[in-house]
Amino acid sequence: MKVIVVGAGVVGTMHAWQAVERGHEVVHIEREAEARGASLRNFGQIWVSGRAGGEELDTALRARELWEGIGARVPGLGFRAIGSLTPVRNELELGVAEAALARPDAAARGYKLLTADEARAVNPALRGAFQAALWCERDAAVEPRTAQLALREALLATGRYTFLPNREVREVVDANSHGRSAVRDDHGDTHTGDAVVLCTGAWLSGLVREVAGEIPVRRVRLQMMQTDPLGEPLTTSVADADSFRYYPAYASPELDALNAGQAQDPTAAAHKMQLLMVQRLDGGLTIGDTHEYEHPFAFDTLEDPYEHLTRVVESFLGRPLPRVRRRWAGVYAQCTDTSRVVHRQQVRDGVWLVTGPGGRGMTCSPAIAETTANELGW
Repeated sequence: MKVIVVGAGVVGTMHAWQAVERGHEVVHIEREAEARGASLRNFGQIWVSGRAGGEELDTALRARELWEGIGARVPGLGFRAIGSLTPVRNELELGVAEAALARPDAAARGYKLLTADEARAVNPALRGAFQAALWCERDAAVEPRTAQLALREALLATGRYTFLPNREVREVVDANSHGRSAVRDDHGDTHTGDAVVLCTGAWLSGLVREVAGEIPVRRVRLQMMQTDPLGEPLTTSVADADSFRYYPAYASPELDALNAGQAQDPTAAAHKMQLLMVQRLDGGLTIGDTHEYEHPFAFDTLEDPYEHLTRVVESFLGRPLPRVRRRWAGVYAQCTDTSRVVHRQQVRDGVWLVTGPGGRGMTCSPAIAETTANELGW
């Protein structure tokens, strides 16, 4: 069997991985020299803790299992089973953490409530003031800027994988008399296979609109930053209590009480912010993020969100943040149907579109691709 995958972000790359793992040949087409979108502009978090119960959590847990297995085979992913801590500062925030512990799926997430001293024993870099912390043992991390490159190197070594960069797919060609499907790129070349999977990320116009029409997927913009090395290990990922407001796992009467009784910082509220922070293998910290939903998106980045994040991080670390090395904005595709983890649609005979995982893309992509492979009978 020959599979054509369009798009070399993490979702497309994991579809290529699934196909090769199952003994198939893959032609992987990317419109740029390599992926440059949301798959690189994220935290590299395998983020189980805040996922909605049910299918979303099941997908994240399966993906966490797959990431660990792939990471053992591809060291360049930088997979680390580091868990996460969400420090809480007062009784309202503590109430949300305690409500999370009462969830029937709390054990599956690896939730545990730690005292401040217990949290510092897990992550000694957290020298700031806080009352307690929600620990999630199942969270993990990879290196987002190099993960696709490491996966591609492993795929190339199989001899069943071809990567074609700098080619934009312009047309989906109807299945021929033998039932095979094809795409045509902007070089004029036609690529024929037994299945075509379009993993085009936030590129929702052009070809995607032509073959799929209007789909329940929106684009979301974010701002993030990365620092110089911290100079010491940050042994877990770190979130703040604003993440309770953002992630569906924390919905509860206690969260309602937090929202009613503790106004979010005006800058954080204006930019729909939460703190997430992960240490990179070079010691630097990836820190974010904001959420912008209304089009047209701004073309520039704003300083207020970065200043807010710096204050929050320094309050947890109890020390100044290292120099910010780089700042960036990114755009990802998010399915607006909250009952679905991803938008998966057959758009032609033998041709499927898979897009819109939202902020779950890095976390869930291995399981999303596995589900596609299973449904398509690979």
